[in-house]
Amino acid sequence: MHLRSVRTLIISVLIPVASYSQPVSHDDTQIIDSPVPRSKDEKKPDLEAVSRSIIDKTNEFREREGRPRVGVNDRLADSVREFSQYMARTGRYGHAADGHQPADRAASHGYEYCLISENIAYAVSSDGFTTEELVNDFVKGWKNSPGHRRNMLDPDVTEIGVAVARSEKTGHYFAVQMFGRPKSLTLRFKLANESGVSVKYRVGDETFSLEPRYIRSHELCRPAEVTIELPAEGKKTVTETVKAENNRRYVIVEKDGTLRVNRD
Repeated sequence: MHLRSVRTLIISVLIPVASYSQPVSHDDTQIIDSPVPRSKDEKKPDLEAVSRSIIDKTNEFREREGRPRVGVNDRLADSVREFSQYMARTGRYGHAADGHQPADRAASHGYEYCLISENIAYAVSSDGFTTEELVNDFVKGWKNSPGHRRNMLDPDVTEIGVAVARSEKTGHYFAVQMFGRPKSLTLRFKLANESGVSVKYRVGDETFSLEPRYIRSHELCRPAEVTIELPAEGKKTVTETVKAENNRRYVIVEKDGTLRVNRD
């Protein structure tokens, strides 16, 4: 589902402040090549401070909503810095503006990922912005948009990179916020069927069948529940649900005619 948020607030006699956000699922590219009128007293924010403050406010938001904090990853930071500068230099705005997807850009900077998500936005005002004004503009816009908010509050991401760049030609500020979960945090577990009957089970939204004496390995980027349907007497089934844990082995066994799940 493609989501977008457009906000306009008139605070300048020359041109309204305009900001625009595009969620990661949207691949359209917008060309921004028209300069805005500049006030002689145009404010100039500290872009490094803007990036740091966006990270701080994102973590504050996550904590208020019961999510764990995310830490800065240098490779994600390099990826978003290059992409924000690309959009500022070319005026091409969109998640695939440079011909690549967010995950491809992260990987090209050496980030081995399990999960990747990205928020982007631009803002412009003929009066310019203070550091605090620009931070608040981007963060508020993302928080008020369902797609961006979902990325900001994803409980399974652990790392972040943020960068903001300014177009000297048009005066637009381009922000990129990328979240990641490294491949090293992949959750791995096995399900072994040591009974004499076939069983069905679900991992998240996927359904599997496991024949007798077979073992299947799973790798997940997000924690999930495993729901196992155990055949019982009278053509009934007993459902047992376990929370998948890393490096665990779940074994379906039969004892006294009853199936059960053991945890190794």
